[in-house]
Amino acid sequence: MVSTRAVPNLVFRQLRGQRSPGEFAAAVRRVAREIGEQVACDARYIGRVEAGEIRCPNYAYERVFLRMFPGLTLADMGFAARETVRGRRTARTGHEAHRTPRTPTVPAQFSPFPPDRPGHPAPLNHPNHEESDVLRRAFMTSGGATVAAAALPALGAGAASATTPWRVGEAEVDAVEQAVRQIRLLDDRHGADGLYRQAAQPLRAAYALLDAGTTARRSTSDRLHAGAGELAISVGWLAHDSGRLDRARSHYTEALATARLAGDAALESHAFCNMSFLARDAGRPREAVRTAQAGQQAARALGSPRLLALLALREAGGRAGLGDRAGCEQALGRAHAYFGYGESGADPEWMTFFVEAELEMLEAQCWSALSQWDRAAGHARRAAALQDPHFTRNLALYHAQLAGDLARGGAPDEAATAGLRALALLDQVRSSRIQSMLAQTARMLRPHRRTGQVAAFLARRTAPA
Repeated sequence: MVSTRAVPNLVFRQLRGQRSPGEFAAAVRRVAREIGEQVACDARYIGRVEAGEIRCPNYAYERVFLRMFPGLTLADMGFAARETVRGRRTARTGHEAHRTPRTPTVPAQFSPFPPDRPGHPAPLNHPNHEESDVLRRAFMTSGGATVAAAALPALGAGAASATTPWRVGEAEVDAVEQAVRQIRLLDDRHGADGLYRQAAQPLRAAYALLDAGTTARRSTSDRLHAGAGELAISVGWLAHDSGRLDRARSHYTEALATARLAGDAALESHAFCNMSFLARDAGRPREAVRTAQAGQQAARALGSPRLLALLALREAGGRAGLGDRAGCEQALGRAHAYFGYGESGADPEWMTFFVEAELEMLEAQCWSALSQWDRAAGHARRAAALQDPHFTRNLALYHAQLAGDLARGGAPDEAATAGLRALALLDQVRSSRIQSMLAQTARMLRPHRRTGQVAAFLARRTAPA
């Protein structure tokens, strides 16, 4: 019988040189942003490449690696030919002909929409993981398909129950982690409204694994807890952005409980970060401050200045909601100081969205809450100018924030122009939160409805989709 054991990629290990896996992963993410790609690279991904578990990267990673090492091909970097690892219908010889593919076959009910079908987004060109084809197709299919069945294929009917423990292995944990990445990617491109109900299904499946499963190794158990918790946060965010604030709170609380049970400080800090954001949006600024401070306490031992910067910004938002300008400015100062340390190999994978544009946006929201409209508009304008166009939802959010600040600051024509830009982007994404912001701006601009830009904005906002 031919061995199927992974062969370490020693060539790629040499290319990494003296950098740690975390430092090298940070360099990969930086180069990806420079060329307009989005990859969720971390130290574990680099370890899997070097261990030979990832025999050929996906197309996004391929472009990044070719940019990092000019003149080298994937073969020069120690990777296998793509057709030997992606399940293509090509002739294979040797051990490849006997090797079982890692990605399960997609059932017929998960066949994707044609890219040009009206009313449905085309399949994405930038998956975050080399094995995400099954998840991508599942998320893009019609309402009758269940995402959980594709995301966690090992969970058959009745497989996990209180009386029959289910053996959880690498395949199930990988599927949970891939579901998290795919939800984030789809949210960036298309917004939360159309994803929430579908994304809740793999979350239930992941917690079914936790409740009824057993694992052979502690490391697998830790990954499963972390993956299920991150999935709860991702689904909570979809609920948050689509206006389901009570459900979002429930999901975030579930993630926090999972973090406490597993002793996972990274997951705990992430849960507190999102809970603070939600509390601010729900009009509970004191809770926003407390949860942000709890997140900072959990994050101090993790070695990520960027994470501390984001949590300081969450605290600043809560203090702004309380009208505490001095406390807000102190928190903003800490945020800028931490952000200035730059990226670190310890930065969590979920923080890829937190770039300078997001820093500007969160500061804009603070000044807006303090009724400093001109200052808020300046930061929102910089956020929109800096934002990578791949992050469609965030770009729409930044223009919506700018429109509201300009309207409150007495600049109706400029506000309408920014609002029109946000509406144009909402042709591609669906976010109840952004729609709500634009509705408030429209109410403020109605007294100026006879002017050209304002009239165009009001007409565009009320036009049928």
